Amino acid sequence: MKSSLNAARRARELAEVRDLVVDVLVVGLGATGAGAALDAASRGLSVAAIDAHDLAFGTSRWSSKMIHGGLRYLARGQVGVAYESAVERGHLLGRTAPHLVRAQPYLLPLVPAVSRHQAALVMTGYRLGEGLRIAAGTPRHLLPGPLRISAEQALALASPLGSRGLRGALLSWDGRLTDDARLVVSVARTAARWGARVLTRCRALEVSGEGALVRDELGGDTFTIRARTVVNATGVWAAGLHPDIRMRPSRGTHLVLRPETLPGLAAGLHIPIPGESNRFALVLPQSDGRIYVGLTDEPVDGPVPDVPQAPEEDVTFLLSVLNSVLEEPVRRADVAGTYAGLRPLLAADGRTADLSRKHALLATPDGMVTVVGGKLTTYRRMAEDAVDRAVSLGGLKAGRSRTANLPLVGAVRPDGWSGRGTDRLLERYGSEAGAVRALMAREPWLAEAGPTGVTGAELVWAVRHEGALDVDDLLDRRTRIGLVPADREAALPLARAALAHRHH
Repeated sequence: MKSSLNAARRARELAEVRDLVVDVLVVGLGATGAGAALDAASRGLSVAAIDAHDLAFGTSRWSSKMIHGGLRYLARGQVGVAYESAVERGHLLGRTAPHLVRAQPYLLPLVPAVSRHQAALVMTGYRLGEGLRIAAGTPRHLLPGPLRISAEQALALASPLGSRGLRGALLSWDGRLTDDARLVVSVARTAARWGARVLTRCRALEVSGEGALVRDELGGDTFTIRARTVVNATGVWAAGLHPDIRMRPSRGTHLVLRPETLPGLAAGLHIPIPGESNRFALVLPQSDGRIYVGLTDEPVDGPVPDVPQAPEEDVTFLLSVLNSVLEEPVRRADVAGTYAGLRPLLAADGRTADLSRKHALLATPDGMVTVVGGKLTTYRRMAEDAVDRAVSLGGLKAGRSRTANLPLVGAVRPDGWSGRGTDRLLERYGSEAGAVRALMAREPWLAEAGPTGVTGAELVWAVRHEGALDVDDLLDRRTRIGLVPADREAALPLARAALAHRHH
């Protein structure tokens, strides 16, 4: 398959790229970098895209897995950002990734701590969000509108809620990703299908608008990739390649709960954060049964770590907000795992929670474009804007962006499925689910499921077609088994077997 990423393709393209001058070199393979590689390649430009680690190694895999219409931005008067979010959500739901993005219901429980005035304000916000959906052209069958429901209906959708004083709930809908890292893999593979050379484990040591000095982190040798333009899409690490940039990262922490911790949770929850008029904690049930609870917004100073850690005070804070609406409290011992991501915010005055999520482009005279800020939902638009600027700076011959209507690898319209929402392979692989099933049929051990239901066939598929090079790629990014350390340990033998099986 033209979209397959694997060790053999990496080796071949690593050799080729030393002798070329590419139109666009992209540094960073999170959502925005992979998006820029796809945007440029689909315009007919020659592209190399590199990352020091792996696809979705940085911020892109630490999100809430939400594709949202930007209600928080609307509440702050950032209408442009909110509209952009709603438009991009519509592209993902309806055209580009309908297998990975779907509508998710959320309840805001009307507990005594939520005043009638606050409930009325939130419902007004939801109705404004409905206006954004209409303006963005997203059909209602893809994203239903908001409702007020009774306490009985709320408990039917979310039985762990406390019933005392519950006077109903506000029901709203937004977009949800099956898996943020899978989205990045899908974007990168689509870029590869259009001819981009997607090279993980390649660290940029020095970067200018004319290319980069690169070290192959597997082979150890250093070489130059020459380019007519460069897009720096390294997110929170962008300042390391562009000294004029000042970043002010903020940490978003999530808890990971096992399925049995909150049984009977069919909807997500929005829980008002005490003392905040416009911020909510999120309870997000996942398709694998686990539940994520987030999200903090704390400024982070000092060097940017490769993998941020969730501090204990964040865990305590999230548990206290969660327990404010539950019948039975969740204890610290019930937290099976945690994760934290750093938002790549540009430095500005004020709290990080209040800084704009609008992305920014910064260009150097020699042709390097740095894209920072933004958020996962708007990755495609950020990539389009970055490539537009690179094309202009480099005087490249290229048409307009095509990615708003370009289906990603695996994309299949939801109405083309039977049993939607019940088949985990369709949810994760879309049109490629049949090929993964064919692997299972060939050898019985590939049908064996490890923690969270992930099969050996999925791990072998990740090695052969999704660019996974080691067990970390398999357990922490191609699947999310690694979010729970005990599950990760249990899945190691299956992951090692899949790597040994790469050539069969």
